[in-house]
Amino acid sequence: MQLLHNRLALAGVGALAIGGLGVSMMTVLGGTAAAGPGRHGEFSRLATYPVFQNVPAGVDPADATVAEISAVSEDGKTLAYTDAAGGRIGFLDITDPSAPEGLGSHDVSGGKGGSPTSVSIVGDYALVVVDESPYPGLEDTEWEDEEPAVGTRAGRIDVISLAAPHEEVASYDLGGQPDSIAVSPDGTYAAIAMENQRNEAATPAGGEEGDLPQAPAGSVMIVRLDGAPDAWSITDVTLPASALKGLDTPEDAEPEYVDINADNQLALTLQENNGVAIIDLPSATVETAWSAGNAVVEGVDVTKDGRFNPVDTIDAPREPDSIQWVGPGLVATANEGDWKGGTRGWTVFRAATGEVVWDAGSSFEDLATKYGLHNDGRAAKKGAEPEGLAFDTFGGVPYAFVGSERSNFVAVYDMRTPSSPKFTQVLPATNGPEGLLPIPSRNLLAISSEEDSAEDLVRASVSLYGFGRKQSSSFPTVESASQDSKPIGWGALGALSKVPGEPGKLYAASDAAYATGRIYTVDVRRSPEVIRDVLEVTNASGEVAEDLDIEGLAARRGGGFWVANEGATGAGNALLRLDRAGRIAETVPLPAEIAEKVGKWGLEGVTVTGKRASEQVYIALQRPLWADSTAKKPGVDGASTARIGRYTPATGEWAWFGYGLESTSVAGDWIGLSEITAVDGDTLAVIERDKQNGTTAAIKRVYTVDVPRTGTTGLSPVKPLRKRLAYDLLPALESTHGWTQEKLEGFTVGADGHAYAVTDNDGLDDATGETVFLDLGRAFKR
Repeated sequence: MQLLHNRLALAGVGALAIGGLGVSMMTVLGGTAAAGPGRHGEFSRLATYPVFQNVPAGVDPADATVAEISAVSEDGKTLAYTDAAGGRIGFLDITDPSAPEGLGSHDVSGGKGGSPTSVSIVGDYALVVVDESPYPGLEDTEWEDEEPAVGTRAGRIDVISLAAPHEEVASYDLGGQPDSIAVSPDGTYAAIAMENQRNEAATPAGGEEGDLPQAPAGSVMIVRLDGAPDAWSITDVTLPASALKGLDTPEDAEPEYVDINADNQLALTLQENNGVAIIDLPSATVETAWSAGNAVVEGVDVTKDGRFNPVDTIDAPREPDSIQWVGPGLVATANEGDWKGGTRGWTVFRAATGEVVWDAGSSFEDLATKYGLHNDGRAAKKGAEPEGLAFDTFGGVPYAFVGSERSNFVAVYDMRTPSSPKFTQVLPATNGPEGLLPIPSRNLLAISSEEDSAEDLVRASVSLYGFGRKQSSSFPTVESASQDSKPIGWGALGALSKVPGEPGKLYAASDAAYATGRIYTVDVRRSPEVIRDVLEVTNASGEVAEDLDIEGLAARRGGGFWVANEGATGAGNALLRLDRAGRIAETVPLPAEIAEKVGKWGLEGVTVTGKRASEQVYIALQRPLWADSTAKKPGVDGASTARIGRYTPATGEWAWFGYGLESTSVAGDWIGLSEITAVDGDTLAVIERDKQNGTTAAIKRVYTVDVPRTGTTGLSPVKPLRKRLAYDLLPALESTHGWTQEKLEGFTVGADGHAYAVTDNDGLDDATGETVFLDLGRAFKR
């Protein structure tokens, strides 16, 4: 029996579009208070544009460059974004939203210095607010965490032409440090939140480090947009303590975010003050201000311990960041937190009184867990950290968009009943989604992200999503069911296995991203796949086993599992035999002579053939053997030959076979094996991949090899087996129109005869967190 070599795959899989022949990706809508899939249309990702591709000539593309806040021209075809890291405003042509093009940038730092914090567009101009706050003795603006002085706050607003070469046409000193800007719907006003933010390393008299008050207090600048840009007028609206009664430290106002409604009322968050103010722009007066209050949120995980344990309760001030008008007399806030609080959700308030109309509770955090985006590294801080919030109408339906800065997603809600928002779908984002920009005139949503590190292959981007398009969504492809009223926690799926005799089910396992070994039961009979159950691996005494790194999983015909446990060193690599309950019944280390030649890249897959006395266990070693455990010099098999091992439990014997790896010319890259699966008694399928993601990803393939009856023993040289390409999965991964994932790590042939593959999301550690699960169709020739 042979693995079906997909003709499209052999041709480069250019036609492997979502839902097309050969590969399917499952779509999903659902979650807490879910509306039905596609009931009111949905958003599908069209393109992801890494903004390093738009840096000026002479700038190293590896330099940090971000896309934090974005705005769009009146015709919806030119998008501007702030690049604080580069000191620029970038421009993109989004005429074709499936293929955005860079239009260059404007250097706001120039001779005047400073870093852009926000941008809005009115007519032919981009209005850019620039932070010029220096710290004594420093040449840049990164004074916030420096001691001991509080620092000077300064900033300006630059007016930039949208037309190339994007020249500055006017500039105004603001006399303080700006944060956000918004333009009124009628184009009459711009409003700027002048934060004059606190220095988190400074200690005010009588307080602790980072406390308020830290003079000067913030304010709001109102720009009257009459006539030419160089003739505009600016009014400073102060926020005295008397107007902010009931807020935290009202004598030091800390404005954060602004939004303007059709009546020219400004909604303003004061994040560290835990408050909201409503300002009438024509009269430049504060109409009301009220505390956002505390939220008691039950069922969240507040411990950074590598476990999913949503049993805690927080009682904290909301400390809202973004704010939006979401209906007559109603505002909504994203409760990120900064100084004392953050409540991991968002809230709808009555604007006149501050009465809570609706609060998300733990439901926003639950979305992260349900879709494999729980960020344990942030559990002890602010969790999923809702920061961005936007609101607009698509297809006659009002929607709210809430962005998770730390779990890299945007949740979409139907707001036709603002007192009961209905979650409709989740949109994946690259790392640190900050700017959420609805463009309803073109049925588009833009999401801009601010995290960027070329060294870690994390690049900031602008992603575009289309509304109501008749195409399948590429995310999510896996979700979890609930147990005890909470979604099953999952992520870092590094291994797949069939469930013998049960079509429609698979097993999957998490790797060392989490503190315990977790084996999931996955229902593949519906779209998307659903994780129905989880089994934690235990030791011989029945206690949960810790510090496992499950990189391979194979269900045994008679029940139980073989697990490939990768060690930090060669000696730590071992096969684990588990019983049906997940208890470790046997540990089989690698032969000593092999283990001492394995560096930190060890076991990366396990599969099993036969049963009882005829059972044989195959393993894949990710990289070649080395001359010694330092993994600096190739060993006996050379630099491009990895090993496949065969272990016979009945005799305890090992046999070894060679596997020839592809080559790479990318600096710092290497090619290795990531999975092994038995197709039949003597045919194995392996994943071979590079270490690249995004624009540099090149090798994400499944090959098959036929294994002879006899192999070599010990360190005797091995001859590479003849390999055949079964699937080139790079085009399928690229067809998501997102950031192409690096770790194609799981592959199996299910009891239904279909081949399946999955990517490992690394538990969001220097990764977007997106999981791609592929149904490759029938795997066997008839």
